[in-house]
Amino acid sequence: MYQYTDFDRQFVRQRAAQYRDQLERNLRGELKDDEFRPLRLQNGWYVQRYAPMLRVAVPYGELASRQLRVLAKIARDYDQPSAAVYQHASETQAELGTPHLPVGYGHFSTRQNVQFNWIPLDKSADVMDLLATVDLHGIQTSGNCIRNITSDALAGIAPDEVIDPRPYAEIMRQWSTLHPEFAFLPRKFKIAINGALEDRAAVAWHDVGLHLVRNGAGEVGFKVLVGGGMGRTPMIASTLREFLPWSQILNYLEAVVRVYNRFGRRDNLYKARIKILVKAEGQRFIDEVNAEFEDILGHDGAAHAIPQAELDRVSAHFLPPVMASGAASPSQGTAAELSAKDAADYQRWLKQNVRAHKNPGLRAVTLSFKRLGHAPGDATADQLDAAADLADRFSAGEARVTHEQNLLLPWVAEHDLPALWQTARALGVAKANIGLLTDMITCPGGDLCALANARSLPLAQAVAERFQDLDELFDIGPVDLHISGCMNSCGHHHTGHIGVLGVDKDGREWYQISLGGSDGSLLSGAAVPGKVIGPSFAASEVTDVVEALIDSYRVYRKAGETFIDCVRRVGADPFKLAANAVRHETRDGGRVLHVHLATADAATD
Repeated sequence: MYQYTDFDRQFVRQRAAQYRDQLERNLRGELKDDEFRPLRLQNGWYVQRYAPMLRVAVPYGELASRQLRVLAKIARDYDQPSAAVYQHASETQAELGTPHLPVGYGHFSTRQNVQFNWIPLDKSADVMDLLATVDLHGIQTSGNCIRNITSDALAGIAPDEVIDPRPYAEIMRQWSTLHPEFAFLPRKFKIAINGALEDRAAVAWHDVGLHLVRNGAGEVGFKVLVGGGMGRTPMIASTLREFLPWSQILNYLEAVVRVYNRFGRRDNLYKARIKILVKAEGQRFIDEVNAEFEDILGHDGAAHAIPQAELDRVSAHFLPPVMASGAASPSQGTAAELSAKDAADYQRWLKQNVRAHKNPGLRAVTLSFKRLGHAPGDATADQLDAAADLADRFSAGEARVTHEQNLLLPWVAEHDLPALWQTARALGVAKANIGLLTDMITCPGGDLCALANARSLPLAQAVAERFQDLDELFDIGPVDLHISGCMNSCGHHHTGHIGVLGVDKDGREWYQISLGGSDGSLLSGAAVPGKVIGPSFAASEVTDVVEALIDSYRVYRKAGETFIDCVRRVGADPFKLAANAVRHETRDGGRVLHVHLATADAATD
């Protein structure tokens, strides 16, 4: 993992002190709310439906155990609303059928960050100080700037990796942080980087997507994609460069963002993303970027190229940890000692939650935070502490937030797997459902987010309750179910094999269902948005619709065929008919839930 320098630490702590001064002036009435708003947003503090929400930056998803313990302390000590706020929220949600809202949780986001939903604003500076003690902050997790750079959770350890993307992601993080030219872009700007043969970073769905590649001469460079995004107008990024020498990536990114800053729309929030500019201008956009790039090179661009020495310096932080060797000790236990039932459960866990590793003696293990009774991606304070203990004991003190809202342990010795499974099972994070239907991606939705048109969490809970049987889940096989509470697409519904989108109809919750989306992974195939299969459904119908789609797959599938492959072979019509049959059966008695909308930080979500 990258280790902050003294300069880095001083900078983060000074930023926290600056925020404390801004907050105190606001609380004294010396800094008006409208004046304070952009300052808090620059540090990751939103005001959501009932309380402030903090987004903590986790660059390319890597967390040290000491950082997990501080996140646990924040969840336990600070993610606690006042009694009045919580009573109001609970009463409102009870009217909608959600009688309990969780507090004291950290939430893993699809962009590999960690969020908290209930920290009182007057405690926010204390939290910033606490984060700074372990090199964490919320800088550029909000606002119209370059956001947290994401990558493959298996970076540096995947057997199919061509080049480790983490050193490049770290260099880009340092370049982009508080870049004065890119602090007020037309809209937020997201970069993803992948270094493996399989795209596990969904690069084609980002404003800029970067694939590390080697050319015919074996030289390292980037395939550069620009203009991807979800939201109201889902688009797949266009390829601007098939091969760009790695040393020039910052100069080329500078050219891309300068052109966007100069020509991107600022008159329309929904047309301000770079994807709209790329689509509208086509070749002219590419020509402008290339001209800007050549201009940068002509004005001492070599000064901004990445020197080999700097890449070597940063790369040295990402060397594999020194691992203890030897066989499992008697206290750790072995797979042979498990009971028959435990052995079957353990084998399922090995199949779904354990991945191969570059080092033949190691494995990558995913801890499932998709548990019945919990929102997908939520971790209690105790579970965050326990995850830190697991990281220390089994994974060289490191864990990673995944795009799918779980935690991954990247350095697990093969002989430690039985002990890890038994410990993780006791903590409730060893369910063998990774990649299966209940390993769904879900945004917080209308229960917590003021932007949402509809709630997501009750739907996720209902699907989890309907599909609890692991035998059934294994028979169904891999299915990506993604749920968003609004068109902002934080639940990435466009990329779901089954996508669910909450929409507002006269102040009531309804849901569009889409089929056939892909994030670009090996299982899902080339990145493509799913297609909506008809008019929207009432909340009470959605779980039945999901079940009908799964039942249709069971009818039409060939031996060994996955859900997404079956949908593509058969076409959407049989699935659409099954979904519409649910509508006709339940519409008269379907329960429709009202959602209360609130003001949101819409321009900086």
